[in-house]
Amino acid sequence: MTRFSSYWHDSAARFQGGAALPKAVDVAVIGGGFTGLGAARRLAMAGRSVAVIEARQVGFGASGRNGGHLNNGLAHSYLAARNAFGADRAQAMWRAFDDGIDTIRSIIAEEGIDCDFRLAGKLKLASKPAHMDSIARNFEAIRAEVDPDVTLLSRADLAAEIGSDLFHGAMLQRRSAMMHMGRFVAGLAAAAARHGATLVENTPVTALDGDEGAWRLTTAQGTLAARQVLLATGAYTGAAFPWFRRRLVPVGSFLIATRPLSQAEAQAIMPGNRTCVNSMNIGNYWRLSPDNRLIFGGRARFSARSDQTSDARAGRILKAAMLRVFPQLEGVEVDHCWGGLVDMTADRYPRAGKAQGLWYAMGYSGHGAQLATHLGEIVADQIIGARQGNPFDHLPWAAVPGHTGSPWFLPLVGMYYRALDLVK
Repeated sequence: MTRFSSYWHDSAARFQGGAALPKAVDVAVIGGGFTGLGAARRLAMAGRSVAVIEARQVGFGASGRNGGHLNNGLAHSYLAARNAFGADRAQAMWRAFDDGIDTIRSIIAEEGIDCDFRLAGKLKLASKPAHMDSIARNFEAIRAEVDPDVTLLSRADLAAEIGSDLFHGAMLQRRSAMMHMGRFVAGLAAAAARHGATLVENTPVTALDGDEGAWRLTTAQGTLAARQVLLATGAYTGAAFPWFRRRLVPVGSFLIATRPLSQAEAQAIMPGNRTCVNSMNIGNYWRLSPDNRLIFGGRARFSARSDQTSDARAGRILKAAMLRVFPQLEGVEVDHCWGGLVDMTADRYPRAGKAQGLWYAMGYSGHGAQLATHLGEIVADQIIGARQGNPFDHLPWAAVPGHTGSPWFLPLVGMYYRALDLVK
């Protein structure tokens, strides 16, 4: 029977170190995912008093509901980023994702986190012949300017990588990785607490008053005074933060996980055992889990809703998409089906820095698992004055027209991208 819950949550021990709300701290971090926990660990190690305030449980949101990929490089075409921001900024953005994977790897080693981390490589798969032309152009620029270790694979080359004849070639990015997200987020939380951070769960922040140096947070447990505040809530940003809500669009992302596959079944579909993403606008992504399940996800529905009914509908769409890629999985049971929200910006580039007197890092646009912990550390260093470089700081960030928190326009966006996929 299918369980409507995250595989990452169900297959990892939860963090058990939740504490009561303190009276005052140097820095209040709102949001207990990768960003908030990465920042809290860094701040605590620097001697700052810090509290992480999480509305639900540590790792409840996107950090525990993603596809388990740590894919290096931008979600966009590198050429598009270079055209939009210039070569220097585009290269800095690209390398931040590489650095993010290095940061995760270092934390795992330093803190002894058992989370099945592995440098696996990523395949960007061309779903149409024209997409392969675009991937090849992007590949040439990436190899020349930011990552000489990428490789272009022909359709014939793919036979050694993936048991599907649906694709026309791919770009292989060897620096990409994968890990067990539930175990990592619990281990990161335990590490932050061990270094002195206070982690407060099941405590939504309902209001924020004051100004920089003298903030007052109203929560379900009472009030907290803080000199600085870091907002790390992503798609789960509440009504207490309207400036940010107008700039973030929460979009549902959905996943299924099969039963554990036999070694022969796993080898037949994923002989290369890498992370994979296709090139459609409404795309899919997949990988094998540590226990040989195929975890297959995508924007199955353009909705800001994720509950059992919505997830079940998305799950049926995803299973059909999975069988188009791997028809040999016909009859294989789906054990898990889940969804969550990702925080999209209008241009799909992350944002991090300071606005309205608040520090923030968010807007990962479905490409944040590899960056969030690292960006949390970067902003933490900015808070204590230990770092200047932040490639996502000072980017223009206008409000989404007509958006006040409830993304009424998502079905129209979905129709647009479906039409693009039909003709391009």
